[in-house]
Amino acid sequence: MNKYSWNREANILFLESPAGVGFSYTNTSSNLEDSGDKRTAQDALVFLIRWMSRFPQYKYREFYIAGESYAGHYVPQLAKKIHDYNKAYPRPIINLKGFMVGNAVTDNYYDSIGTIAFWWTHSLISDQTYRAIRDNCNFTDERASKKCDDAVSYAIYHEFGNIDPYSIYTPSCMQLPNSTTMRLKNSLLRRRISGYDPCTENYAEKYYNRPEVQTAMHANVTGIPYKWTACSDVLNRNWKDSESSMLPIYKELVAAGLRIWVFSGDTDSVVPVTATRFSIGHLDLPVKTRWYPWYSGDQVGGWTEVYKGLTFATVRGAGHEVPLFQPERAFILFRSFLGGKELPKY
Repeated sequence: MNKYSWNREANILFLESPAGVGFSYTNTSSNLEDSGDKRTAQDALVFLIRWMSRFPQYKYREFYIAGESYAGHYVPQLAKKIHDYNKAYPRPIINLKGFMVGNAVTDNYYDSIGTIAFWWTHSLISDQTYRAIRDNCNFTDERASKKCDDAVSYAIYHEFGNIDPYSIYTPSCMQLPNSTTMRLKNSLLRRRISGYDPCTENYAEKYYNRPEVQTAMHANVTGIPYKWTACSDVLNRNWKDSESSMLPIYKELVAAGLRIWVFSGDTDSVVPVTATRFSIGHLDLPVKTRWYPWYSGDQVGGWTEVYKGLTFATVRGAGHEVPLFQPERAFILFRSFLGGKELPKY
């Protein structure tokens, strides 16, 4: 039904990761209390190796990874795992060619500086609160000071207003007025609701919890009612490790010659475009093609700059999940990425 569906361009395998989110599960319940970046990457690598063994017709094909938000950790970490694994084989079965991430958590410090800059430059917070955050938050210590917490909390709960922080210019969902609570963890604002229809997540939660839906999807093998949630509070509370920066991995994988694209919907205030630009700017990559507007038909789809080893692109008018807000522009982005071509000029 969606003429901009990405599987028109590639065979797509969706992986719910880590175990415990969505319908994914673990037979060891304690895994939900000691999960983290390292084990998530290792589990995903094991999954891919076994999946390729089960479906050998997909071995050796060009393979790419894509994800958004905290997949800014999952995707490059998994890419590094695959890259390291492949070094031992002259013709590896996982023919990794590159990865793409959107509105991606990248570097705790630079992401945080860029996030606060976005809030202030988009008039979400006052000058006074902006200064209070800049003066009291150093963003290098996971345990923020009380003054820092107070300043950030004041911004969110007193100055933002009832907006969808993942899409600041679209209406917010009125069904659950108290559901816009956000938590700051590792300088990352975790979402509660999002989407172009701001109540999309609410619809999904109702739909995926219908017994007949779970049966049809083979998602409930026990027959016991399964509670599907958009966010796993258990995993979020008990996350054991989260690398402070992905930039060292980017440097290694750029040097390895992987195709790397980083894109950003420009109306997201949670992992905003300014955060991404601050972070990748500190890779100090030489510019190959200078900043220019790229087009979707006769309209500017966003802006892009091509570096040696990495392409950065914004998607105009898109929130935290780009394909949900701007499906046509997201499709052009994906097709260009797979084709190894620069985004179209006018």
